[in-house]
Amino acid sequence: MTGTSPSHETRTDRGTSRRSIFFGAFAFALAGTALAALAEPKISPEVAQRLTPAQLAAYRAYLSARGTFDKQLEMYWALIEERRDHRRRKRSTGQPFVAVDFIAEQPPKYQGPAMPPDVARIIASLEPPADAKEVKELPTVRDFLNAARHYYGFVPAPIAEREFKRRYAIEALAAGLSKTQVVRVYALETGGQGTVDMQAGIDPILKTGKPISSALGYAQLLHANSISELVKYGDQFIQRLSALAADPSVPSAHAQTLPGKIAAVQKMLAAARSVPNEWSQHQKFAQTPPGYGIHALNLDADIGPWLQVVKLKGLLTMAAENGRTNLTGAELELMNLAGPRTGLDMMELVGRGVPTANFFSQGGYYRNTIVREKTAAQLLAALDDRMNVNALKPGAIEFAAVFDEVLAGLPPRPGPSRTEKTEKAKDVFASDR
Repeated sequence: MTGTSPSHETRTDRGTSRRSIFFGAFAFALAGTALAALAEPKISPEVAQRLTPAQLAAYRAYLSARGTFDKQLEMYWALIEERRDHRRRKRSTGQPFVAVDFIAEQPPKYQGPAMPPDVARIIASLEPPADAKEVKELPTVRDFLNAARHYYGFVPAPIAEREFKRRYAIEALAAGLSKTQVVRVYALETGGQGTVDMQAGIDPILKTGKPISSALGYAQLLHANSISELVKYGDQFIQRLSALAADPSVPSAHAQTLPGKIAAVQKMLAAARSVPNEWSQHQKFAQTPPGYGIHALNLDADIGPWLQVVKLKGLLTMAAENGRTNLTGAELELMNLAGPRTGLDMMELVGRGVPTANFFSQGGYYRNTIVREKTAAQLLAALDDRMNVNALKPGAIEFAAVFDEVLAGLPPRPGPSRTEKTEKAKDVFASDR
């Protein structure tokens, strides 16, 4: 969506501008005064009996300040959502965004007194024991593999890490992605040392930690992403596997596994298309064991590179359709992080200077530390900086070397020497701006 100067505001924009003045200046002032007159914070008799007069006063002061802040925060995010809905309506009618379509202030930060530590300890001691409820943990790679085997009879073909990178590079270049774009996205998403089976939250080298999401692989696809991409391109996956099975140059041992793989993908595609082709429905299906099984496609030597590359290719295509070509790695990642349409909005001149809170849900904003307290332009710069650092990690250096081999038409080799790794890193380490 192309931005224009405020002089091109429509009547709707002027109405939004007046609301912005009212809500932005008046409402937050109101929150700081009238909200302070809220009813005195409620404290349970059990807690009050355990506190000294000084502790009780300090606790009341904390609850009062925190209550006022919580109201301010609630108002802020309500305004963010109102303005986001307004932009959706403008987009549906082809109207350009202008400055008043965004909130110009960063989210309020709590600056009142902290919870008194001694009071916190007393309150904690009065809390009943936690119910022995089974905590539902996030699915792991093992869960994805078990579900794939159980529901689809599918076991991903193992492959050496460097060969997976090579296949990934071949697919990426064929799709119109550049070495710099792919390696820098990899550097950001995996910390520069991700493996084929890397899951977010798990150290790819030490294999320690707990999952923080279902994200897998070099592009860190979520399990709902895998379902969406399969729905879009599953027929092409099956055609390509069939062509591979008929290729006389394919080793016989490999060729013998392909009919079973084709049948498994056909089952997966039927399951994925059994739900409405909507992101919300793909998210729901992804939370089921059959959805877990589809996510295991990322780990397969034949399908994994295709699946992850088409996700990135889709971002390039959408950007080109909106007049943006030659995306940098950071711009590609911005679309990957915030969502394709939102990422494009953040790159527009009118969107670059506003807080990132305008583009994320409240939960997403606070979960992503790199997003907080920045403008869209500052977030783009932060992504670029992190890519610069992570592009010097071993996995990113190897990936860059593999791209060079493919571009030069060289046969695969075990891996570059330490000196070669350093040289291969230089062009990726340099910012692609």
